[in-house]
Amino acid sequence: MKYFLRTLRDGLLATLSYLWSGWGALASLLLFCAAWEFTGRVHGALVLPGPVATLERLAELFDSGLALPQLAISTRRTLYGLGAALLAGSALGLLAGRSLTAAMLSRPLVTLLLGMPPIAWLVLAMLWFGMGDATPVFTVFIACFPIVFAGAMQGTRTLDNQLKKVALAYHLPWHMLLTDLYFPHVMSYLFPAWITALGTSWKVVVMAELLSTTDGVGAALATSRAQLDTATSLAWVAAVLGLLLATEYLFLEPLKRRVERWRSEPTT
Repeated sequence: MKYFLRTLRDGLLATLSYLWSGWGALASLLLFCAAWEFTGRVHGALVLPGPVATLERLAELFDSGLALPQLAISTRRTLYGLGAALLAGSALGLLAGRSLTAAMLSRPLVTLLLGMPPIAWLVLAMLWFGMGDATPVFTVFIACFPIVFAGAMQGTRTLDNQLKKVALAYHLPWHMLLTDLYFPHVMSYLFPAWITALGTSWKVVVMAELLSTTDGVGAALATSRAQLDTATSLAWVAAVLGLLLATEYLFLEPLKRRVERWRSEPTT
């Protein structure tokens, strides 16, 4: 009974903590919208439409059937490139982190990849793959891969050797080593890298579509720019940011809290 009550209490506290963090995020968004509205009123709706006008234009895009297909195309390209970067970067980073030699050899390559501007990769991708899906997918992958790789490698390299020796001395089963020692530590490095890669992927895919495709949010932004339609441009930006926030707070953040629940567990 005591165990059940303690589990129920811990679950309730975790839920309240998550909801409170959501309110904090909502408050910061409202402050941003207030500053946006004030700046729009100072400079006029032609230069910077306010958040209400932007959301109204976004609703019109959804009602007309223009928004959903373009968002679906951009989401597909983002998921392909980001998914490949998460899988390859996490796996190769974990392998590289287990070897000092591999970590030393890969570090300058990661630095070069991180320092390479995404626009340069985009130009090369346009030359290699032409004007199609492969160009934005490749650009997203190559921009996100070093971020995830560095996080995975750093998480593996910084594992406490003394703690690992104690676990091995007590002959803990392999599944306990994996779930109670390796997994929590590595994920504390991987999750920030994944969230950073998520934001990077959307920025890169919109940029790539603007320059290399005829569909997607980036292409729609290019059209609204050519028409000097600031409200529509901001509506597309708001749609992308909404998808980004929804992915982070509805999927990654709950997963992160579940994986790292050991941080809030009381020590005995």
